[in-house]
Amino acid sequence: MVGLDQLEFDNRFVHELPGDESADNTPRQVHGACYSRVTPRVCSKPQLLSVAPEVAELLGLDLAAFERDHLAQVLTGNRQLPGMEPYAMCYGGHQFGNWAGQLGDGRAINLGEVTHQSRHWTLQLKGAGLTPYSRHADGLAVLRSSVREYLCSEAMHHLGVPTTRALSLSLTGDTVLRDMFYDGNPEYEPGAVVCRVARSFVRFGSFEIFASRGEHQLLKQLADFTLRHDFPELLSGREPGPEVYAEWLAEVAARTARTIAHWMRVGFVHGVMNTDNLSIIGDTIDYGPYGWLEGYDPEWTPNTTDAQHKRYGYGAQPNIGLWNLIRLANAIYPLVGEAKPLEEALEVYGEIFAQCRAADMAAKLGFAHYQQDDGELIESLLELLTQTETDMTLFFRQLAQVDISPQTAQLSDAEQLAPLMAAYYQAPSHKVISATCQWLADYRLRSQQSLAGSGETNADRQRRMNAVNPKYVLRNYLAQQVVERVEEGDTGAVDELLGVLRRPYDEQPQWERYAQKRPEWARAKPGCSTLSCSS
Repeated sequence: MVGLDQLEFDNRFVHELPGDESADNTPRQVHGACYSRVTPRVCSKPQLLSVAPEVAELLGLDLAAFERDHLAQVLTGNRQLPGMEPYAMCYGGHQFGNWAGQLGDGRAINLGEVTHQSRHWTLQLKGAGLTPYSRHADGLAVLRSSVREYLCSEAMHHLGVPTTRALSLSLTGDTVLRDMFYDGNPEYEPGAVVCRVARSFVRFGSFEIFASRGEHQLLKQLADFTLRHDFPELLSGREPGPEVYAEWLAEVAARTARTIAHWMRVGFVHGVMNTDNLSIIGDTIDYGPYGWLEGYDPEWTPNTTDAQHKRYGYGAQPNIGLWNLIRLANAIYPLVGEAKPLEEALEVYGEIFAQCRAADMAAKLGFAHYQQDDGELIESLLELLTQTETDMTLFFRQLAQVDISPQTAQLSDAEQLAPLMAAYYQAPSHKVISATCQWLADYRLRSQQSLAGSGETNADRQRRMNAVNPKYVLRNYLAQQVVERVEEGDTGAVDELLGVLRRPYDEQPQWERYAQKRPEWARAKPGCSTLSCSS
């Protein structure tokens, strides 16, 4: 373990790929380059709010080896370490189904790339100032969005979802003007910076921008760089060529499918699945107006911008993943030269997603293995959950407590449903109660068969269910409460909730209040249900 000043930077992205010849940091179109060198904005009074120790360990950082103030200076961009070469990446993207042209790192600046124990990480500041890709914005971020990004990055990792990570969260001491509701009434909010950490920040849109401009040599350079460093197993002594590029697309499709299946398993809704927000290595990236399903509604989206069309709703995410992959296939078509290999590669997505989804749902229900006829039982449950407002997280967590012994059939409906009542936002109707009890009868029979076939006990079933059905998720109202506590001076609020989110599958009775379903007061409160992209 080392201190900050001993980090080893290799910065291979800027050393191996062509960069912007201009040093102009003002927003503009950048051609013929994968990145632009930039300088982070100096903030007036950086204050470190939280550091994730597990992420520091990934980098080989010894948190006890440096002063907190020094760390705050570095992780807000005020001070650069030897070896850092800050840059912003150029990429494009389809936003809400429409080609948006050049986008790029408008409020993100990569400080440098670190190697530790043969693993490679990019350190990126979000909210550190203007870049050529900032368009009409200022490149800054506010506390509310930064708290959410920091907490969610780590919460998703501990849930077992592939994700970018977050090393730190800092206040800048400056205020930032934002129109939170897009209603023409902007207000000044506390500024903040998150230091994000990822194996790669390359996105689908990184390839789309060069294909759209006919910059095919640059497209090939970026594709070969990505293969060399992030998919070396696909090369195995071979030179990149049409066959390798098609295999690469298939691997990207498989990773994307697995990640989105994880989202569906834990009830996560990304909110902005534009092609510039999908990672080429399959990690969840860019935490903006995300949310967790509370009342189970396949159409629900946390993004107010998407409220009308619900393009990125919970149930739409699997199809959008494929739609985005098709855009990626179109982008790399010049490298392959024919459609058939790309079409065959895309078929992998549906196959892998279906396998993961079936296995995940069987595990959520406590079955040792998925059986073909489980599909009907699963679909009938998901339909049932829409019949009354039912908290998805609590329902599946509490399902482990349902008595599956044959004697349960003698209990009254109220007694059978007792473990599940905490998941309902209002008392279910007689029709829903009756339908749920009928479903539970089928579920008990299937659970008994599963236990008999595996030789497991009911306690084994409960342990397995609790290992895939989290008790603690980052509900929007919880994140908003933390934001408000920090604004009031409670700087320990972030670490308190982060500590709970590090153990999402454990009971943690002392933190039971963080496992409660959304309170009624939070239903329509800003920041507690749906959110805008404003940050």
